[in-house]
Amino acid sequence: MSVRPVRTTTKGSGLVIEWILVVMIGVNLAWTTICLGGYRPETMLITSMLTASTLAVHLAARRWSDNGNRFHSAGWFCLPFLLYAAANVYWISPVRWLGWYDWILWANIAVTFWVVLNDITHRRTRMSLLACISALAFVATLLAAYQKFEHPDWLMLGRVQSDQFIGRSSGPFGIPNSLAAFYLLIIPAIGFLAFRRRASAVQRIIFGYLGLCCCFGLVLTVSRGGWLGFAVALMIWPLFVRGGRWWLRLAGMAAVSVAIIALGWILYVASPLVAARINSMPAESGEWTRPIMWRGAWQIFQEHLWFGSGGGSYNMLFEKYRPAIYQMEPQWSHNDYLNTLSDYGLVGFALSFGLVASLIWVSLRRRIRTAESEVIASEPGVLADPGLWTAVAVGLLAFSLQLFVDFHFKIPALGMIFAILAALWVQYRWPSVPTPAVRLHWLTGSAKVALALGVIAGAWFGIYPFYQAESLRYASRQSLDKLWQYDSGEAIYRSTLVEVHSNLARACAMNPQNGQAWADRAWATALWSHIEPEKSAELGKEAAGYADHALNISKVVPEFWVRRAVANDMQGKWLNSGADMIEAILLSPASSWVWFYQGYHLSLQPAGMAQARAAVDYSLRLDPSNITAQRLRQQLATSQ
Repeated sequence: MSVRPVRTTTKGSGLVIEWILVVMIGVNLAWTTICLGGYRPETMLITSMLTASTLAVHLAARRWSDNGNRFHSAGWFCLPFLLYAAANVYWISPVRWLGWYDWILWANIAVTFWVVLNDITHRRTRMSLLACISALAFVATLLAAYQKFEHPDWLMLGRVQSDQFIGRSSGPFGIPNSLAAFYLLIIPAIGFLAFRRRASAVQRIIFGYLGLCCCFGLVLTVSRGGWLGFAVALMIWPLFVRGGRWWLRLAGMAAVSVAIIALGWILYVASPLVAARINSMPAESGEWTRPIMWRGAWQIFQEHLWFGSGGGSYNMLFEKYRPAIYQMEPQWSHNDYLNTLSDYGLVGFALSFGLVASLIWVSLRRRIRTAESEVIASEPGVLADPGLWTAVAVGLLAFSLQLFVDFHFKIPALGMIFAILAALWVQYRWPSVPTPAVRLHWLTGSAKVALALGVIAGAWFGIYPFYQAESLRYASRQSLDKLWQYDSGEAIYRSTLVEVHSNLARACAMNPQNGQAWADRAWATALWSHIEPEKSAELGKEAAGYADHALNISKVVPEFWVRRAVANDMQGKWLNSGADMIEAILLSPASSWVWFYQGYHLSLQPAGMAQARAAVDYSLRLDPSNITAQRLRQQLATSQ
């Protein structure tokens, strides 16, 4: 027997709170998207505080909400992984400060999904969230066009686009593939709204124009992974059309495939950049860098099968498996599924993507069997149209396919958009009324307020100083990376180091568990010896103390050993420095950067001059563009 779904109604104070939450989510999403997708720590500082505030309002407002203590059962699918990931970071991860960064990213996605799923239930509030995402897509296209045709190296926040992405558009993001992922999520739904049977002429014009803008933006990204994921999802779409016979669905799939192939051929012929990107695939066997990162993740996973190597540890442990031909810093494995396996093991993968798959399965099976006319009658409007939610599902599928070649869940804005659309899709497929929801009978009004205050306190005393410290460290590290351009006698060299010293001292005080901040502080202290060489031994002792702090936090980071080795050399402790360099080489045997420092260390003793030249030569074989190694080789060539 079919049961007619009960339309969710929200009145009075409940509706006001719902609008407040929509505004908070919309502002947070707009801020995070425009600021390079939330990649920088100073952006995530605001993003995470806004997310925590949204959760606090959600909890406190339950006192007046129509839903009371009822929470949609689907929301609890996120909790096991968050708890496991927190335990993994605390007990397993060898780089806890990086693990907590990763955990906050997952928590940001889970909180957004939870709040939208449980509290954004009114037709107008849900439409407002979709309109916000659509507006951001339009703005992103304008920025992508400006970047393509007016200012190729432009980025948001005064940044400069990386040389490898020149000619491709990233819009408000820093990476073209991230912009492509944004479009994958929204284009199918916009396309459906443009061609919807019941759409008015005005709706067709608005959504048709917006859809063309988004498709144009997707082309400007020149993202092979994005195009491929989108093409596969579109090919599959006809198979999910309701009411058609199987042979008509197959015919639709064939027609879409032909249309996509034809469009691809047109782009190949018309655009030299597209042709170059496609022609490079056979020469690179599709993509030469990603398989290297994937193999590294797989090897780490094989060594830590069940519980992984620890949250946030991939980038550091990859050094052990780095091949000689690859000298870039991967940061992530460019495959969110492999990255999760590597960091959290089979248990973490089952609790994350495994539970997501089970949630999809349950949602598909829990949909109340009702005639389409009954559904529309219970909640009139486009949100009751099954075709819209099929289109949303296609966008989510395309995004999920691109996760095989990218790290979109590490970009906060993309994670939030995915969570919003996924929550709205689950609401449609798995109505919370009249299906059972989890009731927390113990959650009294006072308990709700206490939980909300706890969230605010945790954000203020935990997350805020955490990201504030990383913001100071990140800016300081960027300044240190540029110092090689200046002579130590120039005023800018001294003024930069003065500012860096102050900022790193504050960062270490705010978050003493940030190992990288201590290592950067050791580096900055060592660089000061170029200004006051007579204090080299004294500065070396100070730098060694900072490096010891870093190594007490983590011993798997090659850079930490190198920083202490340099500090020991400044004190004349050549043997101690040599032992530290051996540890660094064992952790990263194919790093040009590590072998440069080994050459520098060996060059400090006349007896080690031949080995120093060999080490520097090997560093340059690994990375011929290493400018500091080039300079050192020139110095060694003129020495006795």
